[in-house]
Amino acid sequence: KPGMTVIIKTVVRIIVGLVFLYGFYIILHGHLSPGGGFGGGVVLALGLLSVLLAYGRDDTLKWLRRGLVRNLENAGPLLFLGVGLIGMAWGGAFLANVLSKGKLFALLSSGIILPLNIVIGVKVGLSLFLVVLALAEFDLNEGADE
Repeated sequence: KPGMTVIIKTVVRIIVGLVFLYGFYIILHGHLSPGGGFGGGVVLALGLLSVLLAYGRDDTLKWLRRGLVRNLENAGPLLFLGVGLIGMAWGGAFLANVLSKGKLFALLSSGIILPLNIVIGVKVGLSLFLVVLALAEFDLNEGADE
């Protein structure tokens, strides 16, 4: 489908960067305030979904490489496992904190929680987007009686 009107496309083009910025903010500050990987990933998915709704599936897939998105989404659990195994190798337990805890209430004050939030945020955001993209592939009118 061709997407929505020029006004909607323009508004989405203007705000999608701010939506992504807010999603990354929620991911990076999840150990200091409500949020984290899941909440930030949902916001990132909403940014991608707004582009999908405004421009349509075909135009979105012209600039968004589906294979790269799938590979990043599939790498999420492996990255999480990798962080856990690093904890085993250097800290003696799975997901042991091997990074400095830093100064209290600073951005880098949570040890491995920040890298885990980033991994979870990317995984959740891309997973939700790929689910909706897969649903957009179906034609609900196909096979319907006329």
